Amino acid sequence: MPPFLIRMLLWARRPPSRRQQIAFAVVIGIGLAFAAIELVFGWPEWLTPERVPRGPRFTAP
Repeated sequence: MPPFLIRMLLWARRPPSRRQQIAFAVVIGIGLAFAAIELVFGWPEWLTPERVPRGPRFTAP
């Protein structure tokens, strides 16, 4: 049985406290907000990583 199903089973038997539920909702909301902002405005160019050359590459003859 996959681990996430076991966790869901345990949560169904003994649900988390109200404070934990609010914390989960806040974290999921922040993630969705970031995803929506990225979807609307796109990814900024200055956050895109660039490959750094590691020096000369030698090829076998």
